[in-house]
Amino acid sequence: MSLAADLAAFERGGHMVPSKAAGDGEPRRTGTMWTASAHIITAVIGSGVLSLAWGVAQLGWVAGPAVMVLFGAVIYCCSVLLVECYRTGDPYTGQRNRTYMDAVRANLGGTKVRLCGVLQFANFFGVCVGITIASSISMLAIKRAGCFHVRGHDQREACGGSSRPYMVVYGALQVVFSQIPNLHKMWWLSTLASAMSLSYSAIGIALGVAQIVANGGVRGTITGVFVGAGAGVTSMQKDTVKPVAPPSTETKVMRKAVAVSVATTTAVYLMCGCVGYAAFGNDSPDNLLTGFGFFEPFWLLDLANAGVVVHLVGTYQVVAQPVFAFLDGRAAAGAWPGSAALGKRRVLRVGSLAEIEVSPFRLAWRTAFVCVTTVASTLLPFFGSMVGLIGAASFWPLTVYFPVEMYIAQRRVPRGSAQWLSLQALSAGCLVVSVAASAGSIAGVVEAFKAHNPFCWTC
Repeated sequence: MSLAADLAAFERGGHMVPSKAAGDGEPRRTGTMWTASAHIITAVIGSGVLSLAWGVAQLGWVAGPAVMVLFGAVIYCCSVLLVECYRTGDPYTGQRNRTYMDAVRANLGGTKVRLCGVLQFANFFGVCVGITIASSISMLAIKRAGCFHVRGHDQREACGGSSRPYMVVYGALQVVFSQIPNLHKMWWLSTLASAMSLSYSAIGIALGVAQIVANGGVRGTITGVFVGAGAGVTSMQKDTVKPVAPPSTETKVMRKAVAVSVATTTAVYLMCGCVGYAAFGNDSPDNLLTGFGFFEPFWLLDLANAGVVVHLVGTYQVVAQPVFAFLDGRAAAGAWPGSAALGKRRVLRVGSLAEIEVSPFRLAWRTAFVCVTTVASTLLPFFGSMVGLIGAASFWPLTVYFPVEMYIAQRRVPRGSAQWLSLQALSAGCLVVSVAASAGSIAGVVEAFKAHNPFCWTC
């Protein structure tokens, strides 16, 4: 859930379509709460939601739901802090911070800007890798579901296969979508992706409820998976949790979008995690749809996994577009100003929904980015472990530390005051959680590597 705070007010949350000039000379943003919420939900409710039953199994009925609600509250608080840093100075006419790094530069400056850039773009890259892995696994699951239906539910070896060829297919698809000029041109993709995420989450919940009925009751324990000898899980692995002026009109819209999106995602997370755990107990699969806790109806599983793929096509673009915008801007303004490769463009229209503006530079470097993430995905096809590691490593710095420090600097919160101490306590507590979760995720990745052959495309 950490991505909600990263860019809720900036690269992805806005969908603020340029119109008349604002007080700072920049185009005014006129997007709505609903378009902003669609971008956030698209980025946050990923297929990782289907792994939450496994996460609840590690914590049990008491701690599992409590942790999700707690982190929902933390995300909301940090997102609001970030929204307050959208403009520097006057809340109506002050300098607009159009990106996350702009906000860090305006409020903190110095080496923290470079540190933020490295962490942010490393996080974007890692998320794109995780998205590619998840999409390929869902594609493979469609094939496997049909095989299980024909051959029988016990034919796991015969209905196996590698997800790597599907990673290549997904990468080729993203090469095309990556030519969309910017995030504002793809509102329709985010809306479609949001609908798909809610659809497959609903299917997962419905199948979980059906399994509970078939079981004749609720499964699970108060403390979750047993830790120790013979339990199949170590304490390190169990630590992995799968991640004052009146406000301006822009700030009000973003606050509402954050509230709607965080409330929606938290509710979906709770339902998926708790229903899945109630259905399978401590034996909850890594992924409700691709782990084959369910086998029938196979066509419904296929429909849900197809929805995952469609959703993740949009999520990839929501995550990658800030990277594309940064490099496009740097190339145009600094590296090769006036270059013919940058200036020569051709607009290709896709019906009435989208237009793709192609230039030689954009085609070359965006394709290269997709290729690199695809290759990295083929080398690291561990969905659960990778998602856990990416979320854990990026949670504290991007979701908590920078928003807290920017808010303190912008509002000039006195050092040692009650508000300052509360914000620092929040940051310190989240740091401890992030370190513990990262350690657990690294242990999971190491275990996955032991049985991994990066050169086998059929296993």
